[in-house]
Amino acid sequence: MIVVHHLENSRSQRVLWLLEELSLPYEVKRYERDPKTMLAPPELRRIHPLGKSPVIVDRDHFGTERILAETGAIVEYLTGKADGRLGKPYGEDAALLYRHFLHYAEGSLMPPLLVNLVLGRIPLLGKAAQKKLQPMIDVHLDFVEHELAFRPWFAGNTFTAADIMMSFPLEAARDRGGLERGRPATIAWLDKVHQRPAYQAALERGGPYRFV
Repeated sequence: MIVVHHLENSRSQRVLWLLEELSLPYEVKRYERDPKTMLAPPELRRIHPLGKSPVIVDRDHFGTERILAETGAIVEYLTGKADGRLGKPYGEDAALLYRHFLHYAEGSLMPPLLVNLVLGRIPLLGKAAQKKLQPMIDVHLDFVEHELAFRPWFAGNTFTAADIMMSFPLEAARDRGGLERGRPATIAWLDKVHQRPAYQAALERGGPYRFV
């Protein structure tokens, strides 16, 4: 049984969603953020030294415990465990798109959104800095809009784990990054993934999630 150490309103919601899509059995251990700092609780450090979520705990065929952190690494592990389902699609072009967006989500799109969140908590000067950062965020959001204007999913015509990886930064962008300003294809994509039965089931297992 896979155990997911799940922090509220975090990247780990994607792991629950993927597990639901793959129909892999799992258990959820929920953690709440500190109401003042919004940081993860110290209990997570008992599971992994970084003290962040998501973290999953699984066992190999010999019963040896495996502890995995980092959403992208967990996604690759779980799709492999499910014999490649929702993993790299057939065809070189689709496979390249899949690989790109699997890593782009956290490598390029999420960092400016995270900076934007931090700046929003700084009085006066933070708001001014946010205005200077917004054009950088817009470049990414316009790129995503262009990509989704020509195909239904990030890796082509088939829903894959790349779509699951892209969900959190785009949900964050809708919440605080100006996504809704003239990007109908991306909004339609978000509405479409939110309607998936596995997404809804993951919400029930994970508890309240502010980005829906």
